[in-house]
This record gives sequence, C-alpha cells and structure tokens, in this order.
Amino acid sequence: MDTTLDCRGLACPGPVLRCKDCVEKEAPKTLTVTVDNQAAKENVTRFLGMRGYAVAAQEADGLFTLTATASGDAPQPVPAPASPAPRQAAANPRTAVFITADTVGRGDPELGAKLMVNFVNTLPELGESLWRIILVNGGVKLTVAGSPVLLKLKELAASGVSLLVCGTCLDFFGILDKKEVGETTNMLDVVTSLALADKVIQI
Repeated sequence: MDTTLDCRGLACPGPVLRCKDCVEKEAPKTLTVTVDNQAAKENVTRFLGMRGYAVAAQEADGLFTLTATASGDAPQPVPAPASPAPRQAAANPRTAVFITADTVGRGDPELGAKLMVNFVNTLPELGESLWRIILVNGGVKLTVAGSPVLLKLKELAASGVSLLVCGTCLDFFGILDKKEVGETTNMLDVVTSLALADKVIQI
C-alpha cells in the first residue's frame, strides 16, 4: 500500500501526528509526505526513520517532499493498546531535564546566564540517572555556536545523554541551521519524554 499525506500548514506536532496515525493504522509500504518547513522535514524524517522507514527528501519552491520506504518486510498496523499495567519502580530511574530558557530565574539577565552555565555544568552530578535533556523556547539557544554551555552539552551527548531540541523553537529564532548538538524534535517527543521519565527537573 502506498499513501500520500499533505501536511503543509500544520503546526508542530501536526505532521508527525498524521504520520504516526497513518503508520499505525495502515502500515504503508511507501509513504509520501509534503511539508513546508525545515523543522517539520527533520521531525518527520526522524520519526519515520525510528519506525523502520528509509526516507529520501526533495525540495522545490519551499516545499519538502519526503518519500519513506519501509525497510525489509512491510510494517504491520499496530493493534489497539490494552489497558496499561500498574507502573513498577524503575531499576535505573530516568531523569529528564526540561530547559525552557537560556537563563535561570527572573531578574538580572547576566546573572541568569551565569547561573545557567553553573546549572548545566553540574548536571553530570546526577550520574547515570541523567537520561534526557529537552530544550524548548529560549533554551534552544544553548545548542548553537557561541553558547557558553555548548561544549558541556556535547560532552553530555557523547556520554550517552539524549538531547532533544525543539525544531519549532529553532525555526522561530532563525537558528535551525546553527544547531550543533542534539536531535531536532517536536512536541510529541517532548510530551512522550516527560511521560516516560521517572523524574522531571524543569528550569
């Protein structure tokens, strides 16, 4: 089965949610998706790649056409989930750090910037429980060249900590092509990550 989705004009995470719904209900062998911005292109490509599709992209007149082909056997539709079992305490607790700005607190911006440097530099003290860092709104500015914590974020990523960076936010600030660390992500990934975490630290 081949399916085509026109996701132009959809705000995050609309394109990914439409792809998710299609893959889970129809499991197409080939899926062609049209989006109209770089952030949506990266988010859809990442999502379909995680679902076992090889994705090729073409750009023309500001539109991205993504052709996703199932690798190996065609995916199967996902059955409706059963009622979830009671959650058990995790053997290795997962801590997600939700960073929503490039400074800490309200008041003096210079002080706030210094506090953010101190905060990020101290994150390794969480040890193996540090699972994922999610950056949204002004927090995405910490992932670009010139950020005072860029090196530390790269070190954390290299150590196995997952970094998710809001694509809509990068696009809003005009720095999507300047991101140097982390995976461009969408609100579906953000919500899912916060739900999966055993503990969330928001700053």
